[in-house]
Order: sequence, then structure tokens, then C-alpha cells
Amino acid sequence: MRRFSVRNVIVTCNIIALMALAIHLKSELWDRNAQGVRTDAVHLPDELDTQMADAPRPASMVDSKPMKANSEAKPRRTAVVVASLASDNATWLDEYFPQWEKNIYRVDKPDAPLTVPKNKGRESMVYLTYAPTSPPSPSPPCAIDTDTSAFQRNSYIIDHYASLPENILFIHPTRYQWHNDDPDYDGLPMLRHLQLPYLEAEGYVNIRCAWSLGCPEEIRPHVNAGEHRESVHAGGAYKTAFEQLFPGVEVPQRVGVSCCAQFAATREKIRERSVDEYKRWRDWILNTELDDSISGRVMEYSWHSKFYVPSPQAPKAGSFAIQSKLQSCADAEQ
Repeated sequence: MRRFSVRNVIVTCNIIALMALAIHLKSELWDRNAQGVRTDAVHLPDELDTQMADAPRPASMVDSKPMKANSEAKPRRTAVVVASLASDNATWLDEYFPQWEKNIYRVDKPDAPLTVPKNKGRESMVYLTYAPTSPPSPSPPCAIDTDTSAFQRNSYIIDHYASLPENILFIHPTRYQWHNDDPDYDGLPMLRHLQLPYLEAEGYVNIRCAWSLGCPEEIRPHVNAGEHRESVHAGGAYKTAFEQLFPGVEVPQRVGVSCCAQFAATREKIRERSVDEYKRWRDWILNTELDDSISGRVMEYSWHSKFYVPSPQAPKAGSFAIQSKLQSCADAEQ
């Protein structure tokens, strides 16, 4: 019996070819991704695209075609507000988005550079007590209390209402989270794909485009009122809380919006609400007897109402916030 038949030779050659292909793909895809996301292959916010145009570029990128995304949008100040614990690592934001103002809150560390008056309401207390670490430049200086602790703990939306950045992102700290709209739950491509022109046109966007969890409806305030569930659910408390948060406004029959309290808003949209309303919401969190998990969940399913997105609908289908079609709760029912 011949040891090296024609068939064996063909099989051996195929195996060698497959191994060579695997090594090539690893070099082209895996190793490059390990060094960071390729900026020539993904959409970047206009501000980052502008900064990188003047930076030294690898030889392999010199002849690549310039990116056109957001090319007509003028750079605007963008800030990131992050609700985190002392143990959370949010350094990836500095690494990949150096042009954005960072405000990393440590809710469980009273002596942190940025913290909150009281650790209640989950991320909502941070979002309402957002304050930059230093007066931003080149914007005009604002009147700031010279006491450092007061500056760090007071509400930026309330106390610095007149000097907000043009765009503000309210997000969670860690890069990989199950609710990020990405196959790998990676927050990096999610934020890189954020369409700032769309945000600026709409004024408010939920950063989670997927309508699973929250849509087509999460809460029926009138039906769920007073009920208690073993799992965390705001339905039982939502009707009363809504009446306290939005006095004089009719309580909706249904509330449907994508979870999970990560969104962006423009300065103009935030200012559509008076400073007294933000004070009332912060006071409600501070004074409510609801469990922290429930009060936080009530706020999670109320942000779209705070920024005048009609409940229960999310943005219209066909619009683009994260370079993918936004499906509204209303469309999900069809």
C-alpha cells in the first residue's frame, strides 16, 4: 500500500492552505484589533476625526480615503457624565475619547474628586448632579463657589445651568456591558458610531437602539399601580412617582422605552426644562422612601419624558443615532 497517495497529498495541501489562511486572518484582524480599533474602518465623531487629521499616521493609512461621516457638522463641546463605583474602571474613555470632557462620579466614595450629595436613585443622582472637574475652556468663565467641595458636589445642571456643553452623554462606566448595542457588548464601537448630527437635530437620544427590554411596553402605570413583584419592577410605584415628578401632567396608559439609562442630550434640550424642575427631581430622589432599586428604575423609564419625547414612543423608525435603524416601541407593536 502506497503511503503517499495522490489523495493524501491533496488533503495535506488543503490543510496547509487552511493553516496559512488562519494565520493571515489572525494577523489582519485579531492582532490589529488588539492594538485598538482601526480608525480608518469605523465612523468617528466629527471632533475626533478633526483631531486625528493633524496627528501622525501609520504608513499603511497615509493613502487611505478621508472619512466623510459628520463632515458637515461643526465641532461642539461634548461631555461624558459617568455614574460609577470606586471599583469601576472607566479609563478607556480617556484612552479612546480624549477630546471629550470626562466627569467620572464615584457614588460610594464621599471623598472622591466627584461624588454625589447622597447615593440614591442609582445613576440618576449622578446625572442630575453632573459637575465638571474644572471650568471648561474656551467657554466664558462662570461664577463658581471658591469652596472646592461645594463645586464638586453641587449640581451642574442646576448651578451651572447657563454654561452647559453643547452635547452631554450620560453613560455607565465599564466598557463591556450586556446592554451595549454591540455584538460583543463593547461600548467603544457604540460610542464611536454615535451620530452627533442626529443628536443635535433631535435634542435627545437613547443610546440603546435595540427595543428588547422596555418595548413595546414596560409599564402600565394604571394597571400596575400598587402591585409588588419579586423581581425589580417600577410598575407598582410608577403612577404615584410620575404624578410627583410631573405634577399636572396626565399619567400615560403605557410606558415603553429601551432600557437601560444611557442617553445623550443637547444643551438646548436640557434648557427646555426650568432649573426648578431639575431641583424637584433631585429632591424627589433624596426624599423618596422607595427602595433605591425602584426609584432608580422609575427614573430610568422617565428620562424620555423629561426631555419631551412623547411617551410611549421612542424616536421615529428610520432615524439613525448609532448608525443603525432605530425601532420605536410603537413600530414594535406592528
